[in-house]
Amino acid sequence: MVMQDPEMPSPRYHNTIFIETWEDGYKSGRTCHVIGDLVTGMTYNTRIDQDPELDAIFFAKHFLGILKTSDYPDRLNEVLEKLPAPPKQKSFNPRTMRTEQHKSPGVFYEPGEERPPMVKCTEWTMNQAIPALLEAGILIQTSEPP
Repeated sequence: MVMQDPEMPSPRYHNTIFIETWEDGYKSGRTCHVIGDLVTGMTYNTRIDQDPELDAIFFAKHFLGILKTSDYPDRLNEVLEKLPAPPKQKSFNPRTMRTEQHKSPGVFYEPGEERPPMVKCTEWTMNQAIPALLEAGILIQTSEPP
């Protein structure tokens, strides 16, 4: 069971990069994403997977481009593994008896103090992973699937 974080804007959906390869059957491929949460931190994960559209909680899929065959999967993973995954960003504050965003573990923001936006899978995918794959020349943007 997954609960939405009340401090994060809603609605939010788990964002991944899915590379359709058919390597394990019809429309299968590789999912690349970060997993975890704001309390424990996140880690990069990749796995052979089914088409995300078959998942009961599927929301949307957007075609980003193609990969060079020579870059899959080794160079793809090399680039994504080097990106910092979202760190631990919340912890239990014994003073307020709540789980709160922190500056660093044990150092909490004061009431009214400006806080940076928290980073989860969406921000990692959109602001780090996709730009890194484009910059490395691994992801080649095209408007239509081949």
